Amino acid sequence: MIKQIKYFQAVVRCKNFTEAAEECYISQSAISQQIQALERELGVELLKREKRRFFLTPAGEFFYKKSLVLVTDFDQLCAETVRIGKGVVHDLTIGYLKYYQGRELQQAIAEFRVEYPEVALQTLSGTHEELYEHLRTGKADIVISDLRRTPSNQYVNYYLTKGAFYAELSVQNLLIQLNAITMEELKNIPCIIISPKEEEGHEESFYREYMGVKSDFIFADSLEEAHLMVVSGKGFMPIEFAREPVDQDAVVRHIPIVWKDKQVYREYYAFWRADAVKNYMENFAAFLKKHFLVESIDKEI
Repeated sequence: MIKQIKYFQAVVRCKNFTEAAEECYISQSAISQQIQALERELGVELLKREKRRFFLTPAGEFFYKKSLVLVTDFDQLCAETVRIGKGVVHDLTIGYLKYYQGRELQQAIAEFRVEYPEVALQTLSGTHEELYEHLRTGKADIVISDLRRTPSNQYVNYYLTKGAFYAELSVQNLLIQLNAITMEELKNIPCIIISPKEEEGHEESFYREYMGVKSDFIFADSLEEAHLMVVSGKGFMPIEFAREPVDQDAVVRHIPIVWKDKQVYREYYAFWRADAVKNYMENFAAFLKKHFLVESIDKEI
């Protein structure tokens, strides 16, 4: 009956018997017969057919909604049973930077789940130093971060993309009228960065040495808190985007940060241990890089 229920769900989702049959790799007549068999088994009509159109009956609408939960639970039950039966549980823990706000990670995870449904995915966020420690201790299998150390042959350094730095400022700040901005022009405005208390020194050194920040620092615990600090006029936040940001709201603006008339960038990599026995890290990194590339192409178009 589970297969018949999945056929029924496909017809409702596609709103078309032909498309549903193609999605399920069976003929239109076969999928129609399977749904009719499901209706006979239940003893109720699920679909009201009128010429080439159909409508869900009240019973069909109820059955469809409840069946979504049933099939999801069934698939998870089967997958977990197989993992237990084989004595191997596949999992992959992905670490990412706290201030990351793109869509690429979500898209890569969604695609990876389709390709490798047997792998249980976990995610965790952290600063650069926290992610490095998670990777070193095995808490994370793969991390997405910037490259601040000299590459070590103990780790695979898989290039993903580069992010352009922007200064996020409140719309009430007169500097938003500039087309680009330097750290010299921001020297009297506190720099807001995201960092736990114990990592503040590392983060401050990075932003001073790498970006040439001249102002004082204010630290936030999360991206949301940092955004609120900007809106409150407490300072500016250096933030990166893989593509040019679209400022649709009326509370902040993003101004390109430049040095010697060139925008400042930072490169991002996927890191994992070179001696890792799992086979999924490079596969996941490839999915991620593909989505970063797609976003870059969309930007150029």
